Amino acid sequence: MNNANTTQKLLRAFSQFRKSGWHDRQIAGYNPSEIKVLLAIRHETNEEKPDMKVSEISSILRVTSPTVTQIVNKLEKDDLVERNTDPIDRRAVNIHLTEKGIEVTNEAKKAFTETFAGLIDYLGEDDSEKLAELLNKVFNYFEHTYRQ
Repeated sequence: MNNANTTQKLLRAFSQFRKSGWHDRQIAGYNPSEIKVLLAIRHETNEEKPDMKVSEISSILRVTSPTVTQIVNKLEKDDLVERNTDPIDRRAVNIHLTEKGIEVTNEAKKAFTETFAGLIDYLGEDDSEKLAELLNKVFNYFEHTYRQ
């Protein structure tokens, strides 16, 4: 029942996103992987839970702990995050954002907001709503079909 022409159009459209590189751009001098780690920490921490473990970050981002550790090492060198030994489990390490890390996440949020505000201006409100709805359906399809 799949229409070969529609299949080709979808493949072409998805491949154009990869080629455009819009999601590969740096923000405040940091690559997308580093920004994702910073934003995950920012989103998941608060006054009651000020720190995160590498395993928590890797679970949220669906990447391996060694990948997150490598990124955190760089972010720590750049003074964006700090590590502290967990007072309850001395084997565990807690990670939190520094003031500089918070500033970079603010810049990232601003850049994302500006990007999507521009897209909404370009597409219009109605088409933007339709696109959001369709992209959520696409995500749900792939999540249901390919996630173990």
